[in-house]
Amino acid sequence: MPYHKRPRGLLALVGLLAVATAASSAHAAAAASTPYLPAPTGAHPVGTTSLHLTDKSRPDPWVPAAGARELMVSLWFPAKSRGERPARYMTPKESELLLRSADITSVPPDVLSRTRVNAYTDVKPLGGKRPLVVLSPGMGWLRTSLTSLAEELASSGYLVAAIDHTYETHATTFPDGRVTTCATCELGIEDFPRLAVESRARDVSFVLDELTRSPMVDASRIAMAGMSLGGASVGETMLTDPRVRAGINLDGTNFKPLPATGLSRPFMFFGAPAAEPSWVRDYQRLTGWKRWFAVQGSVHTSFTDYDMLTNQIGVDLGSKLPGTRSAVITRAYVEAFFDLHLRGTPQPLLERPSTHFPEVRSCTPETQPCQ
Repeated sequence: MPYHKRPRGLLALVGLLAVATAASSAHAAAAASTPYLPAPTGAHPVGTTSLHLTDKSRPDPWVPAAGARELMVSLWFPAKSRGERPARYMTPKESELLLRSADITSVPPDVLSRTRVNAYTDVKPLGGKRPLVVLSPGMGWLRTSLTSLAEELASSGYLVAAIDHTYETHATTFPDGRVTTCATCELGIEDFPRLAVESRARDVSFVLDELTRSPMVDASRIAMAGMSLGGASVGETMLTDPRVRAGINLDGTNFKPLPATGLSRPFMFFGAPAAEPSWVRDYQRLTGWKRWFAVQGSVHTSFTDYDMLTNQIGVDLGSKLPGTRSAVITRAYVEAFFDLHLRGTPQPLLERPSTHFPEVRSCTPETQPCQ
């Protein structure tokens, strides 16, 4: 993907896998067949459901012949009780397509579909209005790549909606059994990063239109986090939709610059160590509350489930964060940001170094570039 300065999306795993050794492949064959996501730490059990939404106001931007823009959305919520039917992380076909896209052949093709999650499909949500967080995944990656983060937030009382941006993922499964793949990975669209950022902002606004009709959603407390291309889309979404009060870019190049007039709502950059030029540029244009954190030892996949899951199935992508550490770090800082800006709860974690997270460093472009 030539528009990525750092590896962006599962397509980039091909390059990362080139550094994997033969010993890593041998380890993969012997790895445990049941990967898992760490249990969330909040007070509530977690429920989940999927939504099929159609935006009849616009054609699909990438495959116009498909008709109106269709999206699949996963919704996680705090539940009244623990359920009996655990949710599925992804289908065997989705696992196969995802691994094939990165030439990962040292593990069974359905291995990611076996991932144990912590949310249930047979539970009812807690009552009352709740803050809503929208999640947008990386280019090529499925919305489920952010499941661990979504479960954590839901266990703490948030509603969380993750969007599959159709034809930008390696596999999106619709209720009628259709599976769309990554058309945009093959089309060679000129100026694709900017167009994708703008399209994703429209996707998010449409999803918000639909979700805010629910009495469960507190429309005055909406925020967004995105990873990679999803992270690049957060600023654009905030500029075009004032309902999004705060945003986080998880390791995504800002392909479309913030305007010189700036963005005044709270924003956080959270990613791998690098003096990312687009972050240096746009950090100066954030005129409200802002932070930039770098996680030492992380790689691009560390801000999704895929860092810990590939570790569990024996595929080495170069991360120095052991076990589930990548998820623990990301969940802590993302939740702290949303607790501060959607709930008004002070967060010392965002103000000073933490002995619990020595891997995380605060950065400022003027005095301490993160690299």
